[in-house]
Amino acid sequence: MSKTSKKWTIRVMAALSLVLLGLVLRRTVFAQGPELVRTATVTRGSVESTITNSRAGTVEARTRAGLSTGTAGIVVALEVQRGARVKRGQTLLRLDDTKPQSELLYAQRQHEVALARNARACVTADRASRAWERNEALARESVVSEDRLDALRTTYDSALAECVVAAADVKMAAAAVEVAQAELDKTVLRAPFDAIIADVSIELGEWATPSVPLMAAPDLIDAIDPSSLYISAPMDEVDALLLHLDQRVRVTIDSHPDQSFRAHIVRLAPFVLDVEQQNRTLEIEVELDDTKLSSTLLPGTSADVEVILEVRSDVLRIPTYAVMEDDRVFIVQGEALVARQVETGIRNWNWTEITAGLVLGDEVVTSLERPGVVGGAQVAVETVEEEP
Repeated sequence: MSKTSKKWTIRVMAALSLVLLGLVLRRTVFAQGPELVRTATVTRGSVESTITNSRAGTVEARTRAGLSTGTAGIVVALEVQRGARVKRGQTLLRLDDTKPQSELLYAQRQHEVALARNARACVTADRASRAWERNEALARESVVSEDRLDALRTTYDSALAECVVAAADVKMAAAAVEVAQAELDKTVLRAPFDAIIADVSIELGEWATPSVPLMAAPDLIDAIDPSSLYISAPMDEVDALLLHLDQRVRVTIDSHPDQSFRAHIVRLAPFVLDVEQQNRTLEIEVELDDTKLSSTLLPGTSADVEVILEVRSDVLRIPTYAVMEDDRVFIVQGEALVARQVETGIRNWNWTEITAGLVLGDEVVTSLERPGVVGGAQVAVETVEEEP
């Protein structure tokens, strides 16, 4: 063999050795371990078909009042604070009532004077009546002249008219007392219903101004009836025909994380709302079955509703996030991932019904978001330690 041939042989052998070494290192030192995946077991249970609101719902109050006094004045007593619970008729604040008290006292005294004048006028009329009756009998015996009798009758009629006028004055004075009392009552602001005080926008010693026609004044106190709370939620217009009154609903509330509450539909809007740059929606109103819990919610809190259309019990089910868009799932066969086509029934965010393609006890992959989860990949099932 020539020297040139020997050199090429040596070079080829060296190259093959390097390739072989690379393959060995790739399969040993640099070899990647199997992709870790999480799985879920095919079980039997209930699956619900649901629809959800298209945008966040809101806790609202059917009975909510912005309260203010009926007259102007300085606040001399503020008897509630924000968050307080009050009963119907309970005093919330008082204004300085010095002037209305004086006006009421004056009206009461005027009423007393009117009563006295009425009594005096009626006594005079009674006396004139008796005088006329006595002289009428004497006139029949020609003891008293007709002129005298006419004069007595005129005196009686006049006294009777004075009595009637005085009685009318009594009624007017009584009405003036009622007006003065009404003005005095305006200095006290009372709760119109059992309520939670959502806001108080005035302080002790400040001047309160009532609203006048064409000019709105700020409300002093915002009161909410806790028994009238409900959840307003916008539903996509395409689902309008699926909704009806008393339909079962599941509610989740931002202020109560990781919890859901049973509820029902109490009202469907009679029209579809068309808001610019938003989907057309149908507003529904939902009330919680637990009225005690409902009364503790704060108006304005975000909430989501899930309207339950259908419930199927004792069916095969897997987590919905284990199902790919084309109704395929990954299962682990040996140490490799294998895609399997399945047939599905109803589903919601949590569970999907399986009608064919899987059997009870099968394990499906749930960690589909991991980049190494592809068909044929070498995998190992990840062990998840349960929290103590």
